[in-house]
Amino acid sequence: MRINKYIASAGVASRRKAETLILDGRIRVNGQIVYDLGHQVDEKNDLVEFDGKKISLENEKLIYIILNKPEGYITSSKDQFGRKDVMELVSDIKERIYPVGRLDYETSGLLLMTNDGDLTYKITHPKHEFDKTYIASVKGIPTDEELKRFENGLEIEDYITSKAKISVLKTDHKKNYSVCKVSIHEGRNRQVRKMFYAIDHPVMNLKRVAMGNININNVEIGKYRHLTDREVAYLKKATKKSDY
Repeated sequence: MRINKYIASAGVASRRKAETLILDGRIRVNGQIVYDLGHQVDEKNDLVEFDGKKISLENEKLIYIILNKPEGYITSSKDQFGRKDVMELVSDIKERIYPVGRLDYETSGLLLMTNDGDLTYKITHPKHEFDKTYIASVKGIPTDEELKRFENGLEIEDYITSKAKISVLKTDHKKNYSVCKVSIHEGRNRQVRKMFYAIDHPVMNLKRVAMGNININNVEIGKYRHLTDREVAYLKKATKKSDY
């Protein structure tokens, strides 16, 4: 098994983060620091250590939760501004878990968290097209032409977005705003906000309500729930083809 996959499967970090740990010299195999990202680990016979502590594929129970993230929380581990971190909301979970992907500071809603680094890698792999569904309150009332542009792809900075789905759930002409439901399968930085800005309807409020078939229904804001066995099986089945 490749060393980065072994580290991820042991629940230490995602495969991408595992590569950083390796290059930083924090991983030893049989007492020797390993810098080779392609190093193969003998799961039964090799001793693998992270910062001097033994890790194994039986180290931790695998945890899968969805958090209903409030606005005003970051999902990254480092922040120079001292802002609140989503880890504060799951501090009662003894296992070391981390977010799968990111959700903007100003955006609320569904955030998948786990210590299954291998699954994290697969879910965030570009080849998978997990639909991410959002509810957005935006300024103004989008026209049919603007909605068509949104669906067919917009030029944002140095790329063109893939096709998306959008429907208008509510309009208020007096207050001049709309509520829209959006589904995209890309995950670029602040993409939904940038897409609405590109059609001249800036986002006022944004919430992610679903990821694939998994939704945030019945989870209070700031709270979390564990995924069901069926939901975990769904994620693993949907990402099976990215294994190697």
